[in-house]
Amino acid sequence: QLKAALTQPLNALREWAANRPELQALCTQYGELAQAGTQRLLPGPTGERNTWTLLPRERVLCIADDEQDALTQLAAVLAVGSQVLWPDDALHRQLVKALPSAVSERIQLAKAENITAQPFDAVIFHGDSDQLRALCEAVAARDGAIVSVQGFARGESNILLERLYIERSLSVNTAAAGGNASLMTIG
Repeated sequence: QLKAALTQPLNALREWAANRPELQALCTQYGELAQAGTQRLLPGPTGERNTWTLLPRERVLCIADDEQDALTQLAAVLAVGSQVLWPDDALHRQLVKALPSAVSERIQLAKAENITAQPFDAVIFHGDSDQLRALCEAVAARDGAIVSVQGFARGESNILLERLYIERSLSVNTAAAGGNASLMTIG
């Protein structure tokens, strides 16, 4: 159920890209690779339920100066169910206006000069190495958690979706809530 809800914007982007076969193919590829919402039951002792879940990162900063690269980044981020943070420039404003509402609702624009001050959990960048170095320095100078940056040359589409997830493990011990706690020592 969660996975279906997370991929609705990607499906809307795929439909919108009817005249863009490369983007449609990327949407399909990323959709097949996406694992957000995946939940696994892990083994544990009697009276304990252990689950492992893959969830999307909250917001991903996407930097590109080319429409195709911006749409590639958008498809990857939507495939995992995250929100997109784009610089507020002419290219990205035009794209937001052209995209269907199910997609544009997942995009936030911020002024380019202070975009690294905005909250985000990961970065995808398309451009040259000097721009990438400057971006990495700005991201590294931020307070808080370390944020990974994926850097690509213009036109590359091999975005690593696994870097756009967080893992959550949950252990619920029902034995400690009144069950036979001695069962926990078996093994």
